[in-house]
Amino acid sequence: MTNDQKDPLFILVKSLSKSEKRQFKVYVGRLGVNTDSKFLALFNHLDKHDTLDEDLIVSKGIVKKQQFSNLKAHLYKQILISLRLSPLHQNTRSQIREQLDFASILYHKGLYKQSLKILDKAKTLAMENEEHNIAYEIVEFEKIIETQYITRSINSRADELTVEAKMLSMKNVLTSRLSNLSLQLYGLMLKSGYVRNDKEHQEITNYFNGKLPKYEWNMLGFREKLWLYKAHLWYSFIVQDFLSCYKYSKKWLDLFYEHPKMIVQNPVFFLRGNHYLLESLYLIKDKAQLKSTLQEFENRITDLPFPKDDNIEVLSFQFIYNNKLNVHFLEGSFDKGEYLVEEILSGISEFKNRLDDHHIMVLYYKIGCLYFGMANHRKCIEYLTKIINNKSLKMREDLMCFSRVLSLVAHYEAGMDYHLETQLKETYRFLIKMNDLHEVQKEMIKFLKNLGDIYPHQIKEEFRKLHKRLKQYEDHPYEKRAFLYLDILSWLESNIEGRPVADIIKEKAKGLIR
Repeated sequence: MTNDQKDPLFILVKSLSKSEKRQFKVYVGRLGVNTDSKFLALFNHLDKHDTLDEDLIVSKGIVKKQQFSNLKAHLYKQILISLRLSPLHQNTRSQIREQLDFASILYHKGLYKQSLKILDKAKTLAMENEEHNIAYEIVEFEKIIETQYITRSINSRADELTVEAKMLSMKNVLTSRLSNLSLQLYGLMLKSGYVRNDKEHQEITNYFNGKLPKYEWNMLGFREKLWLYKAHLWYSFIVQDFLSCYKYSKKWLDLFYEHPKMIVQNPVFFLRGNHYLLESLYLIKDKAQLKSTLQEFENRITDLPFPKDDNIEVLSFQFIYNNKLNVHFLEGSFDKGEYLVEEILSGISEFKNRLDDHHIMVLYYKIGCLYFGMANHRKCIEYLTKIINNKSLKMREDLMCFSRVLSLVAHYEAGMDYHLETQLKETYRFLIKMNDLHEVQKEMIKFLKNLGDIYPHQIKEEFRKLHKRLKQYEDHPYEKRAFLYLDILSWLESNIEGRPVADIIKEKAKGLIR
C-alpha cells in the first residue's frame, strides 16, 4: 500500500480541475493508439479512487507490479506536458521559453536567419517584462549563431551583443545577490524569529550590511527594487522595527502600482506584498488602516482581471484568514471571530497537500489565541497541543516556545492544574534547550510555579505584582516580542479586575488612534 498523501502522482491527479482532466484526455486522444494505453487506464483509475492502492491496480490488470513505478513516472510526465500546453498555464515567461525552443529547433536545422528573427522578438518581450535571466540566455544564443551566420553588420552586431550581455549580466548578478540576502533573512526569521538581545541585533545588522550589495539607484529596475525592499523588510521584521516594516512593505506594493502589468506577471509577489503590509499594520496597531487595506485586498483578488490558479488560491486563503484573525485580536472581538475557525479548518483540509506544516501551525496558534480570548481554554489547549506534539516542525522555534507558555496559562485558567508541575518542568527544559528563556517567560513560569503556595485571598495581589514586573518590559526592544504572541498584560488585568480579557482588549483598542 502506497502512502497516497505523499505520492507525487496521486497528489497531482487529485489537484487537477475538471477542465485540466478534460484537456489531458484530449491530449492523450490526439493519437488513436493512446486510447487503450496503460497510462490512461491508470489515470482513470486514480481519478475515480480516493486512495492509491497498488495491489488493487495490479489485480485489475492495469499494470504488472514490476512495471508500476515506470508507468507512474510516464503518466506523471504526460500530465505535465498536457498542463504545459493548456492555455490556463500560459504566461509571458512560458511564451518566451516557447520562442526560445522554436529558435533552437530552427538553429539545428541550419535556418540561422529565421532563428535570429525569433530570438530578437523573444528578447524584446523578455526585456519589456524585465525577464533578465531569459534575456541573457537569448543574447548568449544570439552570439553563438552570429559566429556561424556571417552578415555585413557583423562588427556592429558583435558590439551590440557584447554591451547587452554585459548589462544583463550586471543586472542578474545584482538581482541574485539581493534575492540571496532576502532569502537568507527570511530563513533566519523562520528559524529563530525576532532578535533577543543587543548581541543578536548587532550580529544581524552586521550580516545585513555586509551582504547588501552596492548599487546605483538609477540602475535598478523593477526586480532589483523588489528584492531590495524584500531584504529591508525582513531585516526590519527580525530587529522588530515595525514602522520600517510598514515603510518597506508599502514601497513593495507601490512598486507594483507603478508597474501595473507586473501584477499579472508576478501575482504571488503582489499577494505577499499585501500580506506583509497587513502584518505590519497589525504590529503597529493601526486598526483602521488594517481593516480598510484588508477589504481592498479581498476586493482586488476577487476581481476578474486578477490571475487565478491553484497557488494563488492557497496563498489567498492563508493571507486573508491570518489577517482576519489579526483584526479580531486587535479589536478584542474574539466571539465575533469564532465563525472563522470552521472556514479555516475547511481550507486546511482542502489544501492539505499544498500547505506546509509551518503555515498550518501558525493558523492553529492563532485559533488557540482566539479561543483563549473567548475564555474557552479547553479549546485553546486543543489547538496548542497540535503544535506542541508536532515533531516535524523545525521552523519558528519562537512559535513552539510561546505555544507552550500559553498552554500553561490556559491549563491554569481551565482549572486543569493537576499536571501543572510536570508541564512547567517540560516547558522550562524546552525553553532552555531552545535558548529562548526571556525575562517575561521567566516571570510567567515563576508565577505559575508558585501558585500552589498562594492562598485564594492573596491571588489578586500576586497578579498585581506580576503585572508591575511585566509592565516594564512592554516597550523593551527585545522583551516586548513576548507580547506579540500573547497579550499577557491584558490577561493579568482581566484577572485583577475580574473582567473578561476581551473587554480589556476592546477598551485598549478604542484608544488606538492612528
